[in-house]
Amino acid sequence: MNSNVTIRFWREICGNLEEAESREWLVTNGIGGYASGTIAGGMSRRYHGLLMAALHPPVGRTQLVAWMDETVRHGGAEFALATHRWVSGAVEPKGFQHIEEFRLEGATPVWTYALGNARLEKRVFMRQGANTTYVQYTMVEGSGLLEMELKGLVNYRDFHGATHAGDWRMRVEPVERGLRVVAFDGATPFYLMSAVAPCEVRHEWYRDYFLPAERNRGLEDREDHLFAALFRATLRVGESFSIVLTTEQSASLDAGSALAQRAADESRLLSAPVAAKKDASAGSPEWLTQLVLAADQFIVKRASPGEPDGRSVIAGYHWFGDWGRDTMIALPGLTLATGRPEVAKWILLAFARYIDRGMLPNNFADAGGTPEYNTVDAALWYFEAVRQYFAATGDKQTLEKLFRVLAGIIDAHVKGTRYQIHVDSEDGLLYSGEAGVQLTWMDAKIGDWVVTPRSGKAVEINALWINALETMAGFARLLTKPSETYEVLERKAKGGFQRFWNAQRACCYDVIDAPGIGNDAALRPNQIFAVALPVSPLTEAQQKAVVDICAERLLTPYGLRSLAPGESGYQGRYGGGPRERDGAYHQGTVWAWLLGPFALAHFRVYRDQTAAKRFFNSSETAIRFYGIGSLAEIYDGDAPFAPRGCIAQAWSVGEVLRVWTELTRTQRPADKETTMTRKTASPV
Repeated sequence: MNSNVTIRFWREICGNLEEAESREWLVTNGIGGYASGTIAGGMSRRYHGLLMAALHPPVGRTQLVAWMDETVRHGGAEFALATHRWVSGAVEPKGFQHIEEFRLEGATPVWTYALGNARLEKRVFMRQGANTTYVQYTMVEGSGLLEMELKGLVNYRDFHGATHAGDWRMRVEPVERGLRVVAFDGATPFYLMSAVAPCEVRHEWYRDYFLPAERNRGLEDREDHLFAALFRATLRVGESFSIVLTTEQSASLDAGSALAQRAADESRLLSAPVAAKKDASAGSPEWLTQLVLAADQFIVKRASPGEPDGRSVIAGYHWFGDWGRDTMIALPGLTLATGRPEVAKWILLAFARYIDRGMLPNNFADAGGTPEYNTVDAALWYFEAVRQYFAATGDKQTLEKLFRVLAGIIDAHVKGTRYQIHVDSEDGLLYSGEAGVQLTWMDAKIGDWVVTPRSGKAVEINALWINALETMAGFARLLTKPSETYEVLERKAKGGFQRFWNAQRACCYDVIDAPGIGNDAALRPNQIFAVALPVSPLTEAQQKAVVDICAERLLTPYGLRSLAPGESGYQGRYGGGPRERDGAYHQGTVWAWLLGPFALAHFRVYRDQTAAKRFFNSSETAIRFYGIGSLAEIYDGDAPFAPRGCIAQAWSVGEVLRVWTELTRTQRPADKETTMTRKTASPV
């Protein structure tokens, strides 16, 4: 495997249950499936498991294999390696006490267990493109034989659910090299196998596992798992064996080859000739290398008729699927900044097939079916993703394919589409929203309560609209097509955008012409996009004022608060049950993805590359907590800014990679930008 280890923990973390459980690992398979757990060696969420298979890639995620409980005998002593909490309050076994070291080799989690004078390594990884997980064990030190018994704990449930088994009987049948499990008639069969370890069939429910992370989220916190397979193996120093967990009876049992392939894939990722890779001469830090590997975890296959190479982006692990808005925001960082423009192209072409009435899907249902179109900004971010793709590649052929699609989006917004999305002919600005729907990225909704409705003319929506019009005018000129329509629309919208300026607070209103409100003066971070996007409708003085107030009131080490402290409705802690959490989601909670646009906006105002990069110093700490090797979705708005939400979020990772790359490629002197033509409104 990759010898470059960025993240490593010793006994002071691994041997402390609270610390070890607060750090979670993740491996993925490129089709939506994954394996995940805590570094303590157990499950604290319903979303943890060794085989969370995507049965309808990239959705239909189903827990098939929950865990492997290992018992080791060596030197006359017995050691249990798993760590489980029970509803009774017991912690048994306490395998975390035997962990000498945990590390990431590339993106592969590795545990080293100290078992008397023996040392045992355990690795968990997946085969790309398949619902197959390998759990590999290697005796690296000691004398004599090391004997192992491994209990395979299985299930069959939606990854959002929890199992209370009752008298449920699965069909557990021996097959060559292992066993097959059929949970019920019509269920997808899955297999637990090993090339060398004999397997015995069992059928015994282990009941009342306790999931502390679910209790903290106000959700059901207990579950049952079926002990279905018992493997036995012996090892000498230097020997390895593996358990293979898979939906494919013909899956390769050669874990060594699968691990070597994974290492080769990671090596290719890290050798891409881009500014985001680790490059000592450019002063890029080690944590950036880890984020390049993390970026790959979000990219999944989404084939469709006519686009067999289609790709999409999982918005966040563990519980999000692929969302249109998140995909377009994260795409440049996940693909272009990591040297994979062909993946960006596949994503853009795949989503072009889902555009309907000028809108991109907000999300795809976990069970498949018709996508939802309740988003006003996904289509506008699509323009920015296409712009960045073309800037990076000069791929005129793909641009020709997409131009008609982009023109159709503009036409639909001018004429009007769902949810009163339309251009106001008076000021050229984009209006959106109606009662009971949430259309912007601040989209929390509890029953009929839309927490931050933002109906009217939202500031970032109109910054994106102006950027889209500028982008289309440029594309039209490049392709020798008429551009005047886009230029006229852009000029009018730029003039109208001055209506957002709140002279009293020296910043932008968050929403203007809001029904029943008028102009919403709440201090939120959405105005930062009026500075961070390639074309700004604000004057230079206004841009500086926006950056300064965001730095003073919204900036934290890990991102921007969604609402400034002291504003009505501010909540500094994200926690409690679903209603409490959703009520705080955009009311002060820090969003990591906003750190990228803020750093870029700061650079554009102050032209200090070193200062702009300094905003990412917290990333070195962030990748060592919560979702190790990746970046969290959100953080508390109040210190100490505890990580919350998804342990790994696509746009959190993507925006750091994108902006770091852009800042690295931007050369001094300060008045030169190499990646785009910067446009700013005339002074008023």
